[in-house]
Amino acid sequence: MNNPNTRTAAEATSAQVEAHPRAFEPVTLVITVLMSVLGALIGIVLITSLGVSPNTAVIGALVAMLIGRIPVGVLARMRSQHRQNLVQSAISGSTFAAANSLLTPIAVPFALGRTDLVWPMLGGAVIGLAVDSWVLYRVFDSKLLPATGSWPAGIAAAETIKAGDTGGRKAAILGVGAVIGVVGALFKLPTSAAGVGFLGNIWALAMFGIGLAVGQYAPDFGFDLGAERVPHGLMIGAGLVALVQALLLMRNRKGRGDGTAADAAPTASDDERTVQAPQLRRGLLEGMVLFLCGAVVVAIAGGVAGGLSLPALIGWVALAGVAAIVHQLIVGLAAMHSGWFPAFAVTLIFLIIGLVLHIPTVPLALMVGYTASTGPAFADLGYDFKAGWLLRRNAVPWQPFEIEGRRQQYLAQLVGFGVALVVVAIAWKSFFSDGRVPPVSEVYVATIKGGLEPGTMTTMLLWAIPGALVQFLGGPSRQMGVLLATGLLVATPDAGWMVLGALAVRQAYTMWRRRGLTDPEARKDSDEQSENDLSLVGAGLVAGSSLNDVGQLTKAL
Repeated sequence: MNNPNTRTAAEATSAQVEAHPRAFEPVTLVITVLMSVLGALIGIVLITSLGVSPNTAVIGALVAMLIGRIPVGVLARMRSQHRQNLVQSAISGSTFAAANSLLTPIAVPFALGRTDLVWPMLGGAVIGLAVDSWVLYRVFDSKLLPATGSWPAGIAAAETIKAGDTGGRKAAILGVGAVIGVVGALFKLPTSAAGVGFLGNIWALAMFGIGLAVGQYAPDFGFDLGAERVPHGLMIGAGLVALVQALLLMRNRKGRGDGTAADAAPTASDDERTVQAPQLRRGLLEGMVLFLCGAVVVAIAGGVAGGLSLPALIGWVALAGVAAIVHQLIVGLAAMHSGWFPAFAVTLIFLIIGLVLHIPTVPLALMVGYTASTGPAFADLGYDFKAGWLLRRNAVPWQPFEIEGRRQQYLAQLVGFGVALVVVAIAWKSFFSDGRVPPVSEVYVATIKGGLEPGTMTTMLLWAIPGALVQFLGGPSRQMGVLLATGLLVATPDAGWMVLGALAVRQAYTMWRRRGLTDPEARKDSDEQSENDLSLVGAGLVAGSSLNDVGQLTKAL
């Protein structure tokens, strides 16, 4: 697959410039708002009952496709892949914003018995959500978070939209994969993990699969890794090295492609990306400043400023701001490579650090809620931008259309975020009064009240060493340390076998297609076709699993 930036100047000049559909077109906006309400409701129902928040992007794409086929003139506009992309961006953003970025944070002070802090915490969560999405919008398609990265849920959404538009062989492969994904999920198999195995960087996913398998079977041998905080220690070490690697990528230095997801997508050199090193640096620095300002607002609104000395208050604001942006980056990197984001576990790490520093209960609870508001929306917007990037890649001239399309997606997600805020503001009291509080928030509060076991921090620091080493050896393009820790933290039953099995099938299929080929160009073309076929299968599995997750709504109700 060729990068769209390589199109010739003659092609760009001779082609008519296409205008990207706008997020605020009346028909698109009405459908976006309605789908966002649905997404927000799905998110808060499932996060409070089952403890999960599904990716509803595929649902949004399917509904938009169906609306486009209604024989009414104005609705026919929804046949546009790009309008469908706007709708799926909004509904998925609304789901994750309502469940993870807004409801989960405000449940922390509620579970602590401080209902007076729910509204201040909601204000802080809104700031965290807004900055979260703004930073991703600024740095997506940089060397740190490239559009050529895996972003599995984004591939699933894009392939679903394309299959609905074109049909044919690709639609058949995607459809078979989706059916397998739904059936497997019905039998409690994590088929989305297998789908991810067909889509991402092989080295990163191998470490993810190993982490999942070890996390699942270690208790059978008498090792409770979670209780000993081993995965958390690994994530601390890997996360610190990943942070340094991110800082190094901010340098304005030319170089060859980073090889991110080299086994699954075309690479791009620095000149071919839409976000260069100076823009990456500016975006992250802006995020850091905005997160610090948000922490100041939370401190004042939550009464933290009056209960701490000036040095302690400055330290709290600094820790909250750093925790927010580090949490955001680690969650985003893990989501890009694996399709999973360990938001709960990384927030728990900062909670433990707060306990070690003896931060008082209420300031610690507010810091945890503020940190938890970042990350999921960052990852979800990355998925949606990836879907849009895939759908827009044939536009000529490509870059102006891509940049404008990304801006319209961002605006559509802001609509979803606004709807999510209204839904949460209206619904939180009735949900919490009925005892429907997100389970992760209750775990945060229980940990705050229970304190630490002796030696916990020492154990985490010791395990941080191998985590840092693995991350350093893998480099920033593979994120092997972060993915190993993510697998250990997630430890979903049978997911490790799914990922490793998919990698084995992927390698075997590639070798089978290569048989008898000796010419390097022919082998390269064969490998590319293999990846295209397997990407469709993987996208179908992820899409089918997402449909099953949304189907859990009836169980929750």
